[in-house]
Amino acid sequence: MQDKIRDLNLKYLKSLSVQFPNIARASTEIINLQARLNLPKETEHFMSDIHGEHEQFLHILRNGSGAIRNKIEDAFGNTLSQKDKKSLAALIYYPEEKVEQMRLQLDEEDLLDWYKVSLNRLIAVCKESSAKYTRSRLRKTLPEDYAYIIEELLSENNRVVQKEEYYNEIFDTIIRINRAKEFIVSISEAIQKLVVQRIHIIGDVFDRGPGPHIIMDHLIHDGREVDFQWGNHDIVWMGAASGSWACIANVIRLCARYDNLDVLEDGYGINLMPLASFALDTYADDPCELFKGKEGYDKSSNEVELNKRMHKAIAILQFKLEGQIINRRPEFHMEKRNLLDKVDYEKGTIAINGVEHEMLDKSFPTIDPADPYKLSPEEEVLMKRLTLNFKNCDKLQEHIRFMFNKGSLYLCYNTNLLYHGCVPIDANGQFREVMIGDKYYSGKALYDILEYYTRKGYYEQENKEEHRYGQDIMWYIWSNENSPVFGKEKMATFERYFLADKSLSEEKKDYYYQMIDDEDMVNRILEEFGMDVDNSHIINGHMPVKARKGESPVRCGGKVMIIDGGFARAYHSTTGISGYTLIYNSRGLRLVAHEAFTSTEDVIEKEIDVYSSTVITELSRKRERVFDTENGKKSREKIKDLEELLLAYRSGLILEAE
Repeated sequence: MQDKIRDLNLKYLKSLSVQFPNIARASTEIINLQARLNLPKETEHFMSDIHGEHEQFLHILRNGSGAIRNKIEDAFGNTLSQKDKKSLAALIYYPEEKVEQMRLQLDEEDLLDWYKVSLNRLIAVCKESSAKYTRSRLRKTLPEDYAYIIEELLSENNRVVQKEEYYNEIFDTIIRINRAKEFIVSISEAIQKLVVQRIHIIGDVFDRGPGPHIIMDHLIHDGREVDFQWGNHDIVWMGAASGSWACIANVIRLCARYDNLDVLEDGYGINLMPLASFALDTYADDPCELFKGKEGYDKSSNEVELNKRMHKAIAILQFKLEGQIINRRPEFHMEKRNLLDKVDYEKGTIAINGVEHEMLDKSFPTIDPADPYKLSPEEEVLMKRLTLNFKNCDKLQEHIRFMFNKGSLYLCYNTNLLYHGCVPIDANGQFREVMIGDKYYSGKALYDILEYYTRKGYYEQENKEEHRYGQDIMWYIWSNENSPVFGKEKMATFERYFLADKSLSEEKKDYYYQMIDDEDMVNRILEEFGMDVDNSHIINGHMPVKARKGESPVRCGGKVMIIDGGFARAYHSTTGISGYTLIYNSRGLRLVAHEAFTSTEDVIEKEIDVYSSTVITELSRKRERVFDTENGKKSREKIKDLEELLLAYRSGLILEAE
């Protein structure tokens, strides 16, 4: 056995020798890696529950939740006025737009002066932002076209008078050959990426807001490390992209509910004409008043009427398709959520828990009372056409594949455990045992099995039954009380539409949220996921923190941070703010509360930034180094492998390349 292990290790070392073909190359890499371990750790930026609010999201990403303003302070202190600092910040956030504004406002001579001043200030901020990087890492971050010039300027030594003319000539030439705008844009984008190196999205990019496709496009092309911890709204879109009929119906219904069908039609190019035609034919004489969009955006009366009919049509389809899954998967234990068979269609009433309730809408032309979950022939044709449109949408598939490749249901990274919702807990504070397939799972194992089937639901091609089960699991994750990213007793969609009794629409939260201040429970969760209970945090979203009512995002003495502060406009009146974000750098954690973003124009023209206030700052006992991080762990493992490769070279087991 030892010989076999030794053979396998030698095989790996020979593979490694292709990259490092001699002692000199391997030694150099060891030296570089070892030195890098002592640099300050990367800065991480955490955001959650973005819900399509692309303008707020992109602005907070650009300003690094205040991190860029801090770099400006570090670079200039009291040597620059607050007005000039605000102007410089606006330039870094929106360089292209700010340059165009100055071109219109200034005459040629003043513009040249502005360019010189701005370039000098940007270099100073870039120098401050790049201080903790190796030359190699810095070079990878800088834009290829200007990397050499920026490196030269960053290496400027103010004490060397002889080179002053050299550096001034660089600026003069940039301006003279009319490349100032491009250079300013490049260095501003480099500053943004140097200030924050890794972005964590803790669930729910999709639904409600108008720009989830814009958010996903930006993250794909941003160039920084990004990871997703899938939220329930992400999962339902992932299911829709896989071709799950129930998930497709949910996605379209939510877009209709929030007056956001434009996201599907214009953002993703998904053709909804089949649904529009079906809705107009089926509900021509039905006012569909219960299905008016929630956001109330400005639309023509014809658009409003069409939206209501499409909304009702897809909602009824959703209830049918969900009922089919519930009947197909008795192990989901969701029989109580099947309500179409509890309706008396002649009387217009429904029996729930032995009590009869009058329906607010009594028109159901597509439902057969004898078989209420069966789709009509027209509905079957409609769903097949919609499924083709979703599965053949290149942009949607690109976004969802990126979310799969960069995402998971949870992440253990550095000293933080990240997940969107909760760990399902029973009334006794124990991890709830949940049946998936023919086995029971709880805690981390429940997360793992659900993620396994989620990937099957999207990627599996050979085993059709596993593929379909995975699709059904995605819908289960979206709406089941045992789902860790849903975390409620039920999704009362039907009740909210059709019943006047608001108590029937209440969605009781998982016991997790009642026990989140219990340190023993929190420690058990951290231990379950292999985290150090004394130095780790749980960071999650999903449940909007009602700051207006005095709720705090910081729970269990700081061990838990719920960073859903309501990015979506639909939540602003409830939370009283417009989102929480978290910055974690080498000096510690900083939790930030944000007010609503007004407009890009306000930032550019009036230099009004989003007002952000620090809720809590948790300083590290010592400045954290790369050595202390996940990347540091990988580097230490690589150093060990390279040292074994050196031994193999020196012992003659592997020959050096010439």
